[in-house]
Amino acid sequence: MFDKSSVLIVVDAQNGFITEHSSPVVPAIASLVEKWQGSGGSVVFTRYINYEGSPFERLIRWSKLKTSPEIDIVPELLPLANKATAVIDKTIYSFFNEEGQALTREYGWTDFYVCGIDTESCVLKTVVDAFERDLTPYLIRDASASHAGKAAHDAGIFVASRFVGQNQIITAEDIVWNKLTSPEAGLSR
Repeated sequence: MFDKSSVLIVVDAQNGFITEHSSPVVPAIASLVEKWQGSGGSVVFTRYINYEGSPFERLIRWSKLKTSPEIDIVPELLPLANKATAVIDKTIYSFFNEEGQALTREYGWTDFYVCGIDTESCVLKTVVDAFERDLTPYLIRDASASHAGKAAHDAGIFVASRFVGQNQIITAEDIVWNKLTSPEAGLSR
């Protein structure tokens, strides 16, 4: 039986974040989600949606991801998202908006396995926010990528290891599907 306190968060696997740098991670995410759902675990997909006058526009001068098809979950993952525990829309970097926090309380999640796009921003922020809420985050490095390339992804991994601990950076292979009953039992280290 899958540990109900664990959740897989798939961050922003959306058309607008797909480039030659990030597209190779989509099959890895799909495989991970299929295994997770097949084990009876909770999965949440997030979708970032930008808006007029957002801090992303005002401060970063970035105005993408406002409408379909940019905001849509990539076609390869859409069937899996349709079977997810939830798909939440967010206007911030992190999963932990009001809806994400409510889901966390409702389901009693304490262990957050996080993957998706972009490692150095939304994935990183979700992992750090879990840590700061006294939850246990894991960043799944081989199921995460950056649309900006390997250097940005590697920077996100490095910063995450400094923020939440080197042991919290894992691969999909580190997860033991038939024994995921606690973070200690669920990792093959």
